[in-house]
Amino acid sequence: MSVARALWVTGPGRAELRDELLPVLGVADVEVRAEFSAVSRGTEALVLAGGVPESQHDVMRAPFQAGEFPYPVKYGYLSVGTVVHAGARAQDLVGRAVFCLHPHQDRYVVPASAVLPVPAGVPTGRAVLAGMLETAVNGVWDAGVGIGDRVSVVGAGVLGLLVAALAARVPGTDVEAVDVRTDRSRTADDLGFRLVAPDDARRERDVVLHTSGTGAGLTTGLGLLGSEGLLAELSWYGDRSVEVGLGEGFHSRRLTIRASQVGRVPPARAPRWTTRRRLALALDLLTDDRFDVLLDGETPFDEAATVLPALAAPGGDALCHRFRY
Repeated sequence: MSVARALWVTGPGRAELRDELLPVLGVADVEVRAEFSAVSRGTEALVLAGGVPESQHDVMRAPFQAGEFPYPVKYGYLSVGTVVHAGARAQDLVGRAVFCLHPHQDRYVVPASAVLPVPAGVPTGRAVLAGMLETAVNGVWDAGVGIGDRVSVVGAGVLGLLVAALAARVPGTDVEAVDVRTDRSRTADDLGFRLVAPDDARRERDVVLHTSGTGAGLTTGLGLLGSEGLLAELSWYGDRSVEVGLGEGFHSRRLTIRASQVGRVPPARAPRWTTRRRLALALDLLTDDRFDVLLDGETPFDEAATVLPALAAPGGDALCHRFRY
């Protein structure tokens, strides 16, 4: 039986690498040797801080998570690797590069149905973005971004930049990212839209997507909308309450706030789209090499237990940091 190493969150701001035995390979299973896994900074910072509310422990459980919130827990969901062994019914996957919603771990055994082959033309190091790009796809769907819309995205972390990049690819749209930090303006330029400070943001927008994770950002987003405009809320606040400005023109302009969460496909698409089809779309979209500007850090997996707390610390400026196996 093989031994694997996995990253566990063991307490507030603490993580460690632990050995574990791999299960016996079943006829429909694959064994994956990880090449890269990426840190989803916002969500993993909440997990590291023990900020998942008890009422959401089941909802926020990641595929192949081990342990229970708040601690100890094996978490993460952006892994790319190569299938090195497979059961009799999955032999066609041996040698293929695959994406899997699996925690940070160097080797793992999962059902073949849990992996998606990485398309030709997508480097494995870029494919780790698939999970976050899938979230961005869902957000753009929930927001109903249409041809020619004036779109603002408040929050220029990796999710906000992915959302804006997708919205900018809809014909005729005028897309602007808004953040109190504008030092990522070059990244935004590379992805095809501009980044501005809140005071410089354009108003009377048709659609706003919010990803900053702050009440101030949500209030800013509402202030940018035109009458009957819609704000799609992609931030997840964990166990925090936020103060939001619903005064002034919120009611007279009949604004709408819509929650967006990747766990569900929007109702209008649910009869035809599965989460697997949506994830496959995200992988196909990653043939665009401009997304490489979001990959701004990489360390060996051996250092993950010390690197993860540093990445998750308040004020951190990482976009998409990868562990290399």
